[in-house]
Amino acid sequence: MSDFLTFINNADIDTLASISGINRATAENLIAARPFTSEEDCLKVKGMGKAMLVRLQSAAEAQGNESENRSMVPVQQEAPPVFVEQSQPASTPPQKKDSFFKRMWLAFLFFLRALVRLVLLTILIVGIGALLYFGLPYIQNTFIAPVEQNSAQIVQLENEVAALHLQLDEVNSRLTTLEGSVEAHTASIQTLGEMQAALEAQLQVNNDVMLMELKHEVMFTRALDILARGRLYLSQSNFGLARVDVQTARDLLAELQSETDDTVLAQAITRLDMALGNLPDFPVIASGDLEIAWQILMSGVAPPTPTFVPTSTPPVETGTITPTLVPVETFTPTPLPPPTIEVTPTP
Repeated sequence: MSDFLTFINNADIDTLASISGINRATAENLIAARPFTSEEDCLKVKGMGKAMLVRLQSAAEAQGNESENRSMVPVQQEAPPVFVEQSQPASTPPQKKDSFFKRMWLAFLFFLRALVRLVLLTILIVGIGALLYFGLPYIQNTFIAPVEQNSAQIVQLENEVAALHLQLDEVNSRLTTLEGSVEAHTASIQTLGEMQAALEAQLQVNNDVMLMELKHEVMFTRALDILARGRLYLSQSNFGLARVDVQTARDLLAELQSETDDTVLAQAITRLDMALGNLPDFPVIASGDLEIAWQILMSGVAPPTPTFVPTSTPPVETGTITPTLVPVETFTPTPLPPPTIEVTPTP
C-alpha cells in the first residue's frame, strides 16, 4: 500500500499520462492534489474513478517489481590495476665538446645574423623616415591643401551670400518705401483731380477770379505730384509708366501755360519734351532733363547754362584755350503738399 502512495506522490506527469486510461488533464489534477495519504484521496480528484485507481495500482506494482529486479543484478568487481614496471633509460654517453674553431664559426654566424638584423632595421627606419619626409608634403598638397582652399572658398561664398542677402533686404525696403511713396502720390493726384473737376464745375456757374487762381494752383500742384511719381517710376526703371506720367504732367502744364502765359512753364515744358524724346531709349539723359524741369518748376527760375571760361589769355598766333566748365548749383526740391480746398457750390 505504501508503494502505491510513494508512486502516486512522486511520479511525473509523463509517467502518469503514459498509463492507459489516464489523460494529461487527469495527470495534472493528480499532481495538483498531492500529497495523498490514502487511496481514497485519489478518488476525490476530478476525472478519477475506481477503474483508473486499479490501473494506477497495477502501474505502481509493475514499477516496484522492475526496481527489485534491478537491485538483484550482481555487480562485477573491477580488476585491480596492473602496474607496469618502467624500465630505466639507459645512461647517455657524455657529449663531446665543440672545438674552438667551431665555436668561433658559431659566434661569427651569430654576429652576422645580428648585423643583418641591424641593417634591415636601419633600412626600415630610413624607409619610414623617407616616406614621412616625402609623403607628408604630398598628402598636404594633394589632399589637405585643396580641402582647406575649398573650405576658405565656401566661407567666402557664404559671406558674399550674406552680403547679397543684406543688399537684397535693403533693396526690398527701398522698394517698399518707393511703393508707399507712389501710392501716396497716386492718392494725392486723385484728390487733386477731384478738386480740379469741382473747381471747373464751379467756374462754369460763377466765373470768379479767385476760383480761377485756385484752379491754377490745384493744376500746378497736381502736375508736380505727377512728375514726382514719374521720377519714382524712373528710379525703379519702370520707363513705360514714367513716360505716361511725364506726358500727363506736360499736357497739364501746357493747359496751365495757355491760360496763364507763363514763360517759366514754357521752359519747363521744353525740358519735358526733351525728356519724352529720350524715353525709354536713353533713360539717363531723360532723367537729367526731368530734373532740370523739376528745378524750373520748383524755383521759378531756369538754371543757368554752363559756360566755358578760359583760364589764360592765349597768344594770338597759335594759342589754345583750355575751357573750364562752371558747375550748375544743384537744387533738391521739396514737393509741396496739396492744398485743402473746400468748394461750396452756389445755387
